[in-house]
Amino acid sequence: MQVDVLLGLQWGDEGKGKIVDVLCPKYDLIARFQGGPNAGHTLEFDRQKYVLNTIPSGIFNKGTLNLIGNGVVIDPIILKRELDTLKKSGFDPVASGTLVIARKAHLILPTHQLLDAASESKMGAGKIGSTLKGIGPTYMDKTGRNGLRVGDTTLPDFIERYERLVEKHKSILSHYGEIPDFSEREQAFMEAVEFLKTIPHVDSEHLVNQYLRDGKRVLAEGAQGTLLDIDFGSYPFVTSSNTTTAGACTGLGIAPSKIGQVIGIFKAYCTRVGGGPFPTELEDETGEKLRQLGHEFGATTGRPRRTGWIDLPALKYAIMLNGVTELVMTKADVLSGFDTIYACTHYVQNGEKIDYMPYDIVSVRPEPVYEQLEGWNEDLCGITDKGQLPHSLTAYIHYLETHLGVPIKYLSVGPDRTQTLLLSE
Repeated sequence: MQVDVLLGLQWGDEGKGKIVDVLCPKYDLIARFQGGPNAGHTLEFDRQKYVLNTIPSGIFNKGTLNLIGNGVVIDPIILKRELDTLKKSGFDPVASGTLVIARKAHLILPTHQLLDAASESKMGAGKIGSTLKGIGPTYMDKTGRNGLRVGDTTLPDFIERYERLVEKHKSILSHYGEIPDFSEREQAFMEAVEFLKTIPHVDSEHLVNQYLRDGKRVLAEGAQGTLLDIDFGSYPFVTSSNTTTAGACTGLGIAPSKIGQVIGIFKAYCTRVGGGPFPTELEDETGEKLRQLGHEFGATTGRPRRTGWIDLPALKYAIMLNGVTELVMTKADVLSGFDTIYACTHYVQNGEKIDYMPYDIVSVRPEPVYEQLEGWNEDLCGITDKGQLPHSLTAYIHYLETHLGVPIKYLSVGPDRTQTLLLSE
């Protein structure tokens, strides 16, 4: 058996949580492989809405085990709050035994969040647009070989390890000015760490590979999006982890040869949260219309998302990096009511027309070249079969498949799990 991978192809917020929820009955294990509580995976069913930050999106399927992998960074306070909220809604992954955590996953400390806020504040107008969850500083400690891991919480010298790292953080923070009082959050952190110990800790690399040897099906779930990848995204306006297929290998402990299908998710248009380049951004009434119709506000932060037309050079780039084998298009319903829609097919940069994402789109903003396409006015939310789709939407799907070279297998026509159409077997 091989591990299938599901990830975003844009700047995040593509609808990964919903699609994992739809697909998870086919899988025995859903494994989140990178990112942290800066993710906001929204799921809707039975007239209820759930937002997951750290927990994999297969948690609502009783027959599926969910793994928070070693590539994830965990804030124990947020994870506990997330699980408490689920319990109030009638779902208790801890009691049901459907959630496990990798021992090698790193912990976000209260001082990581202070460092995040101090760094972002100092950057002023050039700030990245961090969610201020402490993600970046935690990954910095991981690569700097100073971090604390989930497995460390069970060691007899955990408190000493914690205090050493906090002292290091306080030394850095002193250069930014007065250190804010974090004693209340520190107490909550320690209480949450005790709760963390009640969730089974596993060696994710052994767990995942044993599932494969046993012939069980595994789906690796990514967070954020390809264009936010630390190596291949719009640097420096990126996240702190590898959001591509390669990140699933290091984030779970699987060999590249074990990767199977790669399911790439994209919106029928584009959005982005925070700073950074966005070639097709619409800073006008059309952009605001997309924002309002699509409810484009961060599931975790509530921040309004920037909006724009679909970007084919960027999508082709993401498909290449990830080895995408099939596509899922979400939010087609949001474009209902646009008589005309547009697709960016090329950029003009430094006077040259190109059809690929260049090295620098930060200091030199590429000018998008658009093709005009016929829109549709039909309400898609009640459609249950692909044969009911308006002709112009079917033409848009065919247009995208032709340009991208990969079939669109699923189409989302609304936020609920039932509003998902299978376009091809």
